[in-house]
Order: sequence, then C-alpha cells, then structure tokens
Amino acid sequence: MTVLPDTGYVPGDEDRASLDRWFAEYDAQSAQRNTERMADMAVFPLNLVSDDSAGNGRTAQWNREQFVATMTQVMGEGGADITFRSSRTPVFLSPSLAVVFSDSAMTVEGRTRQLRYADILVRRDGTWAFQTMIQSGWGDNL
Repeated sequence: MTVLPDTGYVPGDEDRASLDRWFAEYDAQSAQRNTERMADMAVFPLNLVSDDSAGNGRTAQWNREQFVATMTQVMGEGGADITFRSSRTPVFLSPSLAVVFSDSAMTVEGRTRQLRYADILVRRDGTWAFQTMIQSGWGDNL
C-alpha cells in the first residue's frame, strides 16, 4: 500500500484529470519538438535540479530563451517521430500546487530511453504550468 503525505488537501477527480490533460498536451508538443509551445507551458524563471557526473547536486534557473535553446538542442530538430509512454504519480499540496513523479519511456527512431523525473507544477487562473524540473544526470549541462 502506498502512503501519500498528508498535505491537508484531498484532490478530486477533476484535479487529476486536469493534470493528465496538461501532460498529454506537453507530451504532444514535445513529440513535435515544439519548444516554443513547451515554453508557453512553463513559469519563468524555471528552476532546474539535477546532479553532475562527479555526483554533486546542481541547480540553475533558466529564462525562456535558455529553455528554448537547450530543449531545441537536446530534442534535435530532426523529423523522426518521438513517442512517450508515461506513468505519473501526482502529490497535490493544494488545489494549485502539485509535485508529479514520472516514469517514462521515450522512443526515437526505434530506440527507447527510460526516464524518471519529477516536476513541480503550479495552477494559475485555472491553468497548470511547470515551474521546477528535477531529473538526474543533467547537471554538467546546467
């Protein structure tokens, strides 16, 4: 049995559904390598948390231009299809704050890469946006 932290907020079905819709849209934009639209779905400055090849924790803040440039480089501009298959576990801290843990498989040109990461999302005026990205292994690039 999974025990979730008691944050005092019990999310409803629509809370989870709204996050699922947000991630479906973000994954669709990622698959199209539409980094400008992906940036529209974020709050800047965007916090990044990772670790480097020496095993040290690293953090950074990116503005929109840094996000678009880095994601364009990471995702490439090729025409190969990208597909995502993800399992997500959201922890709602309130109706407008969620930490989402993701286990994903990203497939490009028949090669699949396993990803595990977490995002902190905030809801403003009824719309979710990611504000912090947490994933191991990217610290040397921050």
